[in-house]
Formats: sequence, structure tokens, C-alpha cells
Amino acid sequence: MKRMLALLAVTLLSHCNTICWSQNDTALDARVERLIGQLTLDEKLSLMVHRNPAIPRLGLEEYSWWNEALHGVGRAGLARVYPMPIALAATFRPGWVQNVFADVAAEARRKHQEAADTGYRGDYAGLTFFTPNINIFRDPRWGRGMETYGEDPYLTAMMGLACVEGLQHGWEEDWQGRPLLTAACLKHFAVHSGPEGTRHEFDCKVSERDLRTTYLPAFEYIIKNSDVAQVMCGYNRLNGEPCCTNRQLFDILRNEWQYNGILVTDCWALNDAYETDTVIPRHRTHATAAAAYGDAFGREVDLECGSGLPALREAVQQGLVPESKVDEHVRRLLKVRLAVTDEPVPSEDEVCREPVLSGIERASMVLLKNDNTLPLARGTRVHLEGPNATDTLMPLGNYNGTPDHTVSIREGLLKIRDGKGNMLQLVATADSADVIVYAGGLSPQLEGEELQVDEPGFYRGDRTQIELPAYQVSDIRRLKKTGKPLVLLLCTGSALGLEEVVDEADAILVAWYGGEDMGSAVAWQMCFPAGNSLFGRLPVTFYRNTRQLPPFDDYAMQDRTYRYMEAEPLFPFGYGLDYCSCRMGKVNFDPASLTVTATVHADSCRMPKGITNPIVQVYLKNPSDPDGPCKQLVGVGEGHLFVGESDEVSIQLDPFWLRQYNPASGRMEKPADGTRFTLQVGFSSDDRDLIDLPFTYHNRK
Repeated sequence: MKRMLALLAVTLLSHCNTICWSQNDTALDARVERLIGQLTLDEKLSLMVHRNPAIPRLGLEEYSWWNEALHGVGRAGLARVYPMPIALAATFRPGWVQNVFADVAAEARRKHQEAADTGYRGDYAGLTFFTPNINIFRDPRWGRGMETYGEDPYLTAMMGLACVEGLQHGWEEDWQGRPLLTAACLKHFAVHSGPEGTRHEFDCKVSERDLRTTYLPAFEYIIKNSDVAQVMCGYNRLNGEPCCTNRQLFDILRNEWQYNGILVTDCWALNDAYETDTVIPRHRTHATAAAAYGDAFGREVDLECGSGLPALREAVQQGLVPESKVDEHVRRLLKVRLAVTDEPVPSEDEVCREPVLSGIERASMVLLKNDNTLPLARGTRVHLEGPNATDTLMPLGNYNGTPDHTVSIREGLLKIRDGKGNMLQLVATADSADVIVYAGGLSPQLEGEELQVDEPGFYRGDRTQIELPAYQVSDIRRLKKTGKPLVLLLCTGSALGLEEVVDEADAILVAWYGGEDMGSAVAWQMCFPAGNSLFGRLPVTFYRNTRQLPPFDDYAMQDRTYRYMEAEPLFPFGYGLDYCSCRMGKVNFDPASLTVTATVHADSCRMPKGITNPIVQVYLKNPSDPDGPCKQLVGVGEGHLFVGESDEVSIQLDPFWLRQYNPASGRMEKPADGTRFTLQVGFSSDDRDLIDLPFTYHNRK
């Protein structure tokens, strides 16, 4: 029990803002300065594109900066595959997410050494990762939304920070003093979230308010509360200027936030600024390649993921990038590269103490409906069908590695056992079943990054509508006519419009793209031999239908996400059921310490001696800002209790999330003394699930 509670902890420490990774930072700085003094100009430039050549006379091996770790080490052979980030976000448990990425960091270091031992030092072998994706999932039609941590800035920031700390410093306990294990990268700076089909030419038109209140806070918070090594600028334009030459973004990053880490381009993003080919529409904002590279490297970009070394040389020769600026870039690059490749690090056993795979998969699933159908009793006869029933590639999502095994949903249900033997019987026909399970939803072959897909309802990786494919709706209605209880099991990377089928299903379980052991986790969750009730909550709004959405290419936040929509969704952000019934008791707020305390009661449960882990959410309403969000998440906590027990959950709010947008300054600022807010505490973003706590803010010295 004690170990379980420790694993379930959602503690996340705040860390230093400075770039300070080495156990001997002074020695590392001195070595970097010696190298800068010895490198020729041409050698320095060769270090500013992602494939670095070897420089044997100075002891520098060949190195590639490009590696992926979105939910496990990606594109580098055998590696564990965890649930996609949208599923990790559904856990609402940042401590667990940090431990996942501690495991990823340990595996990455082992694989890096194995590659080096064979002499391979190319792409996907290094220790610098283009992870995490902390763009806001503003519209469920965006195909890459599965790579993000959802639609909310606070949740995205907490999960992104957990990813950064896990990748860079390992397990959540006792991280201080550890050198840099791997280098994380916040992407895509900034704003991009579709459309995929036009991302090389698309101009995101965003108001200063929306930029500051929605699209930037996660970047700002993580930069100010971690030593994140890298930030990646995106493909899109922001208000007319490509992100990788964007003066406003550069000013915010370097001057406002004082970020002194690496700024890297998305791969071949600078080509969009000047290339004129007709195959792919481009921004074409610069007359020449040298001009584009001059605007990028002459300002704040340190590293190009791409092949623009000739253009970079030309920009330097034309005086667009002074050598002093080159030295500044190379100084940042060498410090990170040497910190991850040359510094001694703890052993793998010290970095990652035990896998957290099965727990995180179960905790990511969201139970949307349950009319006394789940969990399934021992010996239940189950008829399973649907497009995702036997698919072993779907659970892997995208940007994945190759697992040493996968478990389909069918395989998981066949193998599910407890101490007394086989839990279920799979039967061939619906007529002979006690319960029908329909495994539907979407697939990474339909939604994802710039896919060559033009099927009804899908285009180039995005969706044109959020409803289930028509044939699935027909299947569900056919199965409902049998009169047997129907469980709708949804595999997806984004929200689905379920208005057509919600009344047909007796239970709805969202399993996302749940990783290599997804089938086993689904079976355990549906049968519940584990004894503890462990579910996630929605990190995105489930709209009723496509008609509830504004135009996809409109980046204004009005009517988008739970923070700004006035219509009632089908399932709200933060929503999720449990096998245990919990209710909120007494709720208090201490304005001096900004601490919310909530008493949670577990009244009943659908299994004997059940343990439940309710997610308590704190939202903020600001009636003095009519143009701001309706409400926004500002805190999350977790209870741990048996049925019939109560638990007190304490959540301390960070003043960062109480800030308001000031139209006069165009900045986020702390509230004026005497500003009246309302805190809402409960189990989802729906007002009916929340208890109001009015309070008056007073500036603290």
C-alpha cells in the first residue's frame, strides 16, 4: 500500500531557472571557451547544423542533434513505447509522467552507447531530443494533437515540465545534483496547431491577448521553472513572419523570459522562407536563402535542423551574421552537447528504478459512461469486434520506437487472468454473448503529421469532421439492436463527436493510443482484478459535433476549448468516471499561502475493498476580465482512499497562474490589489461538478 501511494504521488518540484547541468559547471565553461578559441570559422559553422562532422584534432566526434522521444525513444530500433502524450495528459498526474521520461532517458543513454560502440553517430543516436510538444490542442481536427498534452495551458505546462525534468534529470525523487542525462526541447515555438496540409505557408493570425493567455504560457512557465536545454521554432508564420525568423518571438524568448538555451529550427523550416518550388506552397518571405539565414542566425537561432550550411556560410560572408554572433551560438551548442555526451552520469539502475508502464496506461484511460456494465464479472462471455480489435500498430501512435512486443485488444482480453484463472470468454457472435465490446475510433494512419490521406472526414493528417466514421456508427446501431449491453471502446488521439452514438452505448471507455501493452491494460481496466480504481480525466473537451467548432484555420480562441466556449459540450474538460463514487466535502482556501484544501469522500464502489484515486481540480474565474476565459485550470491534486473513507487533498496554487492580461502593456501581470476572483473546486470543469470559493486577491511582498 505504501509503495502504491508513493507511485501515485503527484508531487512536482520547482527547479532553478538557470542553465546549470554539469557537476563541474566552471570546468565545462572553460572547456567550451578553449574550443571556441581553437575552432576555425568554417568549423564553427559546421556545428550549427544538426549533423555535426567530426573534428578529430579537437577531440570532437561526429554528432547528430536529431533524436525523438515523444513517448519513448523513437526511430532507433527496439525501445519501450508508452502511451501518446495526450493519453499521458489524461492521467492528470505529472509525477508519473516524470517517471516515464526518466525511464526513457535511461533507455536513451543505453542506446546511445550501443550506437557509439558500433561506430554509428548519425540521426536518432544522440542524446538531444526534440521533445516535448507543448502546443495547445486548440481544435480536435488537428492531426498532431495526439502529440500534445491537451487544450489547457496549465495542464500542458505541468506535463511538459514533468517530461523535461524526467528526460534531463531522471526520477522525480532526489533529482538535484544530477548532471544532464539527455537534453529536452520545447516545441513548436509558437502557436502552431494545424492545418497540416498548409503548414509550410500558413500564417497564424493571433491577437496579443490570445498569444499571451493561451499560446505562450506553457512555454514561459517551463522556461522559468526548469533548465530546459532547447526550444524549437515552428514551420508556420505568426502574424506575417515565419516563426524561425520572427522578431517578436525572439524578443519574448531572449529578452522577456531571459532564455539562454538553444533555439533550433524545425527540420528544414528555413527553406519555407525562400524556396519557390510549386510542389509545396511556401511562405516565400525572403528573396534569398542567405537573407533567411541572416534573419535567423543573425538574430537568435543557434542550430538548424536541415541542410543549409552553404546558405549559412553565404550569410556570414555577406556580413548578415557577425562572427561574434557565431561564437554566441556555438557557445550554447557546445555546452549542451558536451554536458550530455562527455559528463559522467548515474547508472541506468540509479536513473530508473522500476517500469511504470502498466500503471500509466490504466491511469490514462477515461471512463465517459457506465450504466452498471463495467467492470465485467469473471466468466463473462464477450463478443469483440471493430476496426481496432486486433490492430497492433494503432496503439503505438506516431514518433514511436519499435517495441519488443505488442498486445492487441483481443489478445489482452484473451490473456486476462487473476489468481482463479481465465476472467473472460470471447465468443464469435453477438447473439451468444453476455456483453458486446466494440473497439472503434481512429488510427494513426488517418490522423497525424502531414499524412498523405484524403479519405472522407480526413485530409493530410487532419480531420474535416470529428464524428466517428459512418460505417462505425452503422456498426454500433446494428449491435445495439441485439439488446445486449454494449461497451464502446474508443482508440483515438483526439476528441470525438459522439452525439450520434452516446445513447446507443451502455459504457464508453477512451483508451487513446495506449502504447505497447495497451491490450493488457484495457483488459485489466475492464475486468478490474487489480483492486484499485484508477482512471484518467479528459485533457480535451469532447464537443457534441463538428458544428460546435469555429473554422479550423481561425486561431482566435473565442468559442474554443472549455476556457472560451459558451455552448454545452457532450463531455467537459476534466471529466471522467470511476468505479467508485466520490463526493466533495468541506472545501477551504487559505489566501495567505494560496492553498486549497478539499475533503473527498468515497461512498461506494463496484468492487469489494476498492481503493480510489480521485482527481481534484481547481479552476479560477475572473469576473473583472470579461474578455478573458470563462474559467481556467490552476491546480490539480489527487486523493487516495478506501470506500467509506475520507481524504484531505491539499493543492497549493502558483501565483503565475493568477496573472491577468493587461491590454495597456500587452503583457501578463499579477492582479491588482483587491481583485475579486472565484475559485471552483471539484471533479471536472462543469459548473455542476464544482464548489465555488470567492476570494479577494491581495498583493504579497
